[in-house]
Amino acid sequence: MPQWAPDHPQATTVLLLGILGLALCQLLAPFAWIKGSRVKKEIDAAGGAYGGRSQVQIGYVLGIVGTALLGITVVGFFLYIVIVVIAVASSA
Repeated sequence: MPQWAPDHPQATTVLLLGILGLALCQLLAPFAWIKGSRVKKEIDAAGGAYGGRSQVQIGYVLGIVGTALLGITVVGFFLYIVIVVIAVASSA
């Protein structure tokens, strides 16, 4: 009978951070990206002692996407502020 390796203790955390970082609060996305990278390295270094790599990979990718969206949002916000300041300055 095959024996399955237990999931890494942080695998579910990375997945949840990735989902929440993409869906609710993009400020969590960089944490999913960073933690996911670290946990993937730990799983690979464990030589089969830990499972859950697919959960970590999904959380990691969601963290990257959420971080990109966060960056786009921040840049868009600053562009909006600059446009408003220029519009107010030119109308005065």
